[in-house]
Order: sequence, then C-alpha cells, then structure tokens
Amino acid sequence: MSVLFFMYIKWGNFAILEKLTYYYLDEKIKIMIDGGLTMYTSIAEFIEEWSHEAGSTQKILNALTDASLQQPVSPEDRTLGQIAWHIVSSTPGMLMEFGINVKDMLDPAAIPSSAKEIADAFQSVSAQTSKAVEQQWTDQNLSEMQNVFGREMPKGATLSLLIKHIIHHRGQLTILMRQAGLKVPGVYGPAREEWSQMGMDAPTA
Repeated sequence: MSVLFFMYIKWGNFAILEKLTYYYLDEKIKIMIDGGLTMYTSIAEFIEEWSHEAGSTQKILNALTDASLQQPVSPEDRTLGQIAWHIVSSTPGMLMEFGINVKDMLDPAAIPSSAKEIADAFQSVSAQTSKAVEQQWTDQNLSEMQNVFGREMPKGATLSLLIKHIIHHRGQLTILMRQAGLKVPGVYGPAREEWSQMGMDAPTA
C-alpha cells in the first residue's frame, strides 16, 4: 500500500514539486523522493516558458524534410515523422486530460507525409495552447489538485509535464535528424554548424 502526496518549495513565481510516496512496510514508513518537478504558480510564467520551448521546437520541425520523416530509431521503433507528429497531436490530448478545452483534436494515427504540414500544425497547436491556458485557468487554479493519467497532482505541475513532454521528444528528433543527414538548429546553445558562423570552432569534447 502506498500514499502519494506532494511537497512544495516555493521560489519566486515557481515552486519545486517534490513527489513523495509513503510505502508501508512492516508498519514502518519509508519515504522516497522521486525527483523534482517544476510547478508553475503563475500563468504568465508558464506562457513565457511555453513560448520559448514551443518556439525552439518549431525551429526543429521547420528544419525537417519529407524524406527525413522516414528515418527510424530502429526497425522496432518509431520513425522521425511519427515522433514529430506525436509532439503535435499529443499536446491537445494532454490539455484535455488536464481539463483544458481545446478547439482542435488531432488524430495521432493520421501522420502526414509532409514535413511542412507537421510544422504548420504545431504552430497552430502552440498558439491554441497559450490561448486556452490563459483563458481557462488563473493563477489561483494552479494549486488545485487534478487527476491526470491516474495520478493526483496540482494543476501547476501538469503544465510542467506538458513542457517536459515536448522537450523530451524534441531531443529524440535532433538525434534522428543527424542520422538523416539534416542540419540541426541550436536549441539551448549553438549547433555544430552555427559555431563557424560565430567565427569559432565547434567543441569536440
């Protein structure tokens, strides 16, 4: 038997959400801290970070080609195109799971063969995400508990999950883009090709 609860350590407009699970073993309680999760306490802070991360993701999607969509992770895993479309199509679904209504739901199985179509779809999804969160939730709502994918967590933490989800899959895309022979735009720093544009050699270690 276990009981899940959350502890907040507030810092400015953010809070660190520590998930602690109590395990009852021989009438003794063992506490396990299962990592930290950013919890937003301000809608404006979420919108700012979402705009930044969605913008970086948009750069990656804009760099894809139709041919690159077929680049596989392995014969048993998803292709670059499938992962890219997962980023796009899952975002409205996650918002709905959080209790945020969105105008357009996308079919996860209807994977476009056009890289531009995927990029354009994400641009629309990204704008809808900002608008929906801003219109439907307030700062006060962010501390409310919400059942998400079978777990109770504050609404401010669900928004963190949304951002971490696109970051996670965006990282997968950049590896597959290299394997497909594409140039990868810099995200948190310059990509290999971008160092030379600054008159510097790319790091080798």
